[in-house]
Amino acid sequence: MDAYCSQPVQEALIDERQSSIVTKGKSKGHISCTSDSIAGAVSQRACVYCGARVVLNPVTDAAHLVHGPIGCAAYTWDIRGSLSSGPEMYRNSFSTDLGERDVIFGGERKLAACIDEIVAMHRPPAIFVYSTCVIGVIGDDIGSVCREASQRHGIDVIPVESTGFRSGNKIIGYRAAADALLKLIQPGEEAVKPTRKVNFLGEYNLGGEKWVVERYLRDIGVEVNVAFTGDSTVARLKQAPRACLNLVQCTGSMHYVARRMEEAFGIPYIDVNFFGADNTAESLRKIAEFYGEDAKNRAEALIGREMARIGPSLRKYREKLAGKRAAIYVGGAFKASAIIRQMKELGMEVVLTGTQTGKKEEYEKLDGMLSDGAVIIDDANPAEIEMFLREKKVDVMVGGVKERFLAYKLGVGFVDHNHDRKECLAGFDGAVNFAREIYRTACSPVWKHVKKGVKP
Repeated sequence: MDAYCSQPVQEALIDERQSSIVTKGKSKGHISCTSDSIAGAVSQRACVYCGARVVLNPVTDAAHLVHGPIGCAAYTWDIRGSLSSGPEMYRNSFSTDLGERDVIFGGERKLAACIDEIVAMHRPPAIFVYSTCVIGVIGDDIGSVCREASQRHGIDVIPVESTGFRSGNKIIGYRAAADALLKLIQPGEEAVKPTRKVNFLGEYNLGGEKWVVERYLRDIGVEVNVAFTGDSTVARLKQAPRACLNLVQCTGSMHYVARRMEEAFGIPYIDVNFFGADNTAESLRKIAEFYGEDAKNRAEALIGREMARIGPSLRKYREKLAGKRAAIYVGGAFKASAIIRQMKELGMEVVLTGTQTGKKEEYEKLDGMLSDGAVIIDDANPAEIEMFLREKKVDVMVGGVKERFLAYKLGVGFVDHNHDRKECLAGFDGAVNFAREIYRTACSPVWKHVKKGVKP
């Protein structure tokens, strides 16, 4: 790998990956994205089932039953750093624990028995049943099993069609979760009584971030109806059609839901982003614009007060971080764009960015935010990330749990922005928390000692 660092990028790539990596100002054409991962490339992108589980797991009072081998349930147990203001059922992970005998003779009877046992022991208001790759092999009909169980117990037992196996990626898992949520929130025969509340889509209450945004919205006179899916309950999700506006934060996981709800219930949606002080201010202004003059005045007062309070802290960190070189590899493009903006506000240069689920138009937006020479990569593998961390002489990387150890082994500072983190990074205080984390790792004296043992 060291030999690659002195070679042009193209020479270090296998042919199938050439179109998935572009350099700002040098590459021609659009980046290739949203395709299935290349077999054997050891992609950082998660599987279909994982994509579905991270979206649905924060529904606090639902039971989450994984129909497959025990490893799938273990891999995603407590996968979100989501906090709850009430029920804790989502902290459990249930599995049918399929073995060789089940693969040979089918697992439908075992699935039905597991559902019965969960209902008898916990009486949840809903059960999400996730299919896994093994189910794609043996062909269990989880839809019919769920329908029969729902009728038998009088609760929502919802199949999540998250089988991967033949093809697919995390994006397909998002769609499977979205379809499951849309089945859950379909209103009954009674009319849906509208309100002036908002739904907050793509917010998973990591480190209590949903509560932070709720406080801001209350300050400008807006109430949150339900979040999809942070700190949500089955009953509150079923009230989703009553909202007058959908706020979409994680576009990759929730744009599809927003579009479907607009078609079905006439609820408009706007994109928001509460990561970073400027993004938070812009989002509050967009929401206030929808509600009118009083909300706009209250939003400006809130923004002015908060920016004055956190300004000195951000300036202090900017003095320390100006000129540092950063790399970003996260799940979605909305998060990548927010982090790029925060890095630039801190005077840093982003030399590498990539996502697991970015779309072509989102990569075009990222391209416009970067300086010439920055590398943009879709669906990276560890070898590529290592190569660019070395080549670009990165000081700090922002990513998820899979990237942490790679960065540390190369003597690169790291900040966790993944779905299992416990630190609140949203809102005005979140912007300060993020800057503090960047400063602590990028400017830590430990790296000058660690890098003595890292080959150039």
